[in-house]
Amino acid sequence: MSIFTPTNQIRLTNVAIVRMKRCGQRFEIACYKNKVVSWRKKVEKDIDEVLQTQTVFVNVSKGQVAKKEDLIKCFGTDDHKQVCLQILEKGELQVSEKERQTQLESSFKDIATIISDKCVNPETKRPYPVSMIEKAMKQIHFSVKPNRNNKQQALEAIKQLKEVIPIEKAQMKLRVLCHKKHRKQLNEMASEVEDDSIHEDGQLEMVFCTDPGNFRAIDQLIKSTPKSQLHVLSLKEITEGEESLD
Repeated sequence: MSIFTPTNQIRLTNVAIVRMKRCGQRFEIACYKNKVVSWRKKVEKDIDEVLQTQTVFVNVSKGQVAKKEDLIKCFGTDDHKQVCLQILEKGELQVSEKERQTQLESSFKDIATIISDKCVNPETKRPYPVSMIEKAMKQIHFSVKPNRNNKQQALEAIKQLKEVIPIEKAQMKLRVLCHKKHRKQLNEMASEVEDDSIHEDGQLEMVFCTDPGNFRAIDQLIKSTPKSQLHVLSLKEITEGEESLD
């Protein structure tokens, strides 16, 4: 970064510009490339890793800094950092069409990879290769939302993919030892029960598979009664090998 006179000009290079129009005026901030999306997805949390400078511009390319009176008029403050945060949150990221397409393709593949890692064909218990997930996502015309977290988008995609392929999140296998009064609730959360027996002391022992999303509720249930135990036997119940492309 080079700073030169007049003092309201700052020259920056290799930047990603985020722009916002307010009160009929244009305001811009200079960010590091690839960091804006990371910030909006809450992956990057250090503002200094996102902003090249905590300065509000009217034109980043020309290095023209916004005037104090304009900031107060349009944002109610002349605190550059606070205004930068507003623009970073709600402004429009300026990217070339080529950059935009590259980002979308990268996110599309990342979402497919997340789904491949977390899901199986419920009929065979085998995971799908990423290429099959990508093909199915194209079939349902799944479109990536640039400002959304890829994990959240993967969860949405799984629901839509059920329309074209048999798919569900890989189940986890648990073993619990608890009071028999919890039997009904555990059965409701189980997708498959491998063992279900009552001991002489009245304790229930169950080995079952369940959706990973149920784990917290099961953990709280088991902790609610004394002398209870919860063991994770397997994080993902899968059969070796992948689904075939045939």
